[in-house]
Amino acid sequence: MATTGVAVVTGAGSGIGRRVAQALLAAGWQVAAAGRRGDALQETLASAASPAGAGLAVPADVTVPESVAGLFEAVHERWGRVDLLVNNAGVFTPGGAVDEISWPDWRQVVDVNLTGAYLCAHHAVRMMKAQTPRGGRIINNGSISAHSPRPHSVAYTATKHAITGMTKSISLDGRDFDIACGQIDIGNAATDMTGQMSHGMPQADGSLASEPTFDAQHVAAAVLYMAGLPLDANVQFLTITATKMPFIGRG
Repeated sequence: MATTGVAVVTGAGSGIGRRVAQALLAAGWQVAAAGRRGDALQETLASAASPAGAGLAVPADVTVPESVAGLFEAVHERWGRVDLLVNNAGVFTPGGAVDEISWPDWRQVVDVNLTGAYLCAHHAVRMMKAQTPRGGRIINNGSISAHSPRPHSVAYTATKHAITGMTKSISLDGRDFDIACGQIDIGNAATDMTGQMSHGMPQADGSLASEPTFDAQHVAAAVLYMAGLPLDANVQFLTITATKMPFIGRG
């Protein structure tokens, strides 16, 4: 039987995060939409098919511990619990091999993609353990870069491989507390971040090739399926890609 409850979605002001937040709201969830731009979060909620009061816009920077703590304090004050965390916030950086990427660019990617996911999971798990009924679910956005890198993507790829380890560890450690954790790995969902793919992406042989994308709404539907499972069932890993993208057989 599918379930609903209180969800936190990071990176909810645009792209996949916006689609996921809106899909959850339409399915009857109460959703805290988190991101750095308050106006974009309000746009996400305003365009969702949901009852008044079901959404809460919480401007937050996942790289700042105090900001993440404030996010979960706001959720606790509004609803008293959290049933779902979708760790979606993420960034790319200018491309580069390990000897080319700058320290500031490396830190930015690690801070957002990895440390941000840790900080949100840290607070979500604490709430899930303490609330009644206890438990909940975390869904991490891994990317297919958690499996195979693109050329010149060392920082992004490293963080997404690390997310896989975090997913497994949370899944294991959460068993005794009715906390499930899974990961969705996405390849070429059509968003502002992937707009360049139709103009040519670097391939392993050094060439540039246009890559197909798919409607990000299908990602939201996949997250909705994972989130709707009872806590005694879990999708550990789900990969969704454009059918013709050069992922299987990459290189």
